[in-house]
Amino acid sequence: MKKLLNTLYVTSADSYLSLDGETVVVLNQDKVLGRIPLHNLEGIVAFGYTGASPALMGECANRNISLCFLNPNGRFLARVTGKVYGNVTLRKEQYRISDDPELSCRIAKNFIIGKVFNARWVIERATREHSLSVDCEKLKKVSSQLQNFIELIRECTSTEQLRGYEGEAASLYFSVFDGLILQQKEHFYFRGRNKRPPMDRVNALLSFVYTLLANNTASALETVGLDPYVGFLHTDRPGRISLALDLMEELRPVMADRFVLSLINKRIINADGFNIRENGSVEMTDETRKAVLTHWQNRKQETIKHPFLEEKVEWGLVPYAQALLLARTIRNDLDEYPPFLWK
Repeated sequence: MKKLLNTLYVTSADSYLSLDGETVVVLNQDKVLGRIPLHNLEGIVAFGYTGASPALMGECANRNISLCFLNPNGRFLARVTGKVYGNVTLRKEQYRISDDPELSCRIAKNFIIGKVFNARWVIERATREHSLSVDCEKLKKVSSQLQNFIELIRECTSTEQLRGYEGEAASLYFSVFDGLILQQKEHFYFRGRNKRPPMDRVNALLSFVYTLLANNTASALETVGLDPYVGFLHTDRPGRISLALDLMEELRPVMADRFVLSLINKRIINADGFNIRENGSVEMTDETRKAVLTHWQNRKQETIKHPFLEEKVEWGLVPYAQALLLARTIRNDLDEYPPFLWK
């Protein structure tokens, strides 16, 4: 259980929520895990299937407190709202920004600044922790070039220009990604990003973990009342969660890429856990997929200090914290969107 920016996150899958006067009570079987006054809350997000009492759902609806239910893996299930809810105003503002190229660029470039900053940090971390196993000179050179891109992105004025900088920075980052793979090099190598279908084991892992992160980010946006399908950088396309893809950009290096590298370098997965099809594409076996999911859930439970909020949060709540900050930016409660900048 974690209260973050006036939103209560109940992460225990077997917790039940009930109402006691004007207080929400979090129960695990017969044990009370916590009590939070409703007047302190703007939203409640529950991970699990146990549910909440009708009395609490009704009171949340009356008070315009968003009550969202997600499955234990973070996939959005439903939201309980009253007859009139402020999300309408929030979404109208989101759509207005999405239709305005200048406003869209102002927010989108902070997503990409976060992405390049975190990609650079992944490289810098490798040079410090594995100085004898990596090509430090090559990595330092790319890190310096990525820093230059951050300065260019700060000054860019259009989403077209931003996409160009993002693409060049991503190519630079991935040009040294293979050097960050320190174990099982015979079977796990990276020659460039490929997908639909992935043509090697590393790309198969990256694509799968990116999908997990995208689903978590889409759920996070749903919980704050934003439309995950209307983005600022990724263009609208039927069935594409464009805003979730926008928001997850800054989280890819630290939440997905580092996770994939740890799976390989710690030998948590091995080459036998993949099937190679006749066309050369690679897919994970069911056993490997289950192992990745297990370790993904464990990683999300690890605690960090959020660099902007300066509060301890679980990794799994980082997309939710960023979604809250994005919603506040769209409502003009913040001057600009603060990307997740991790060191």
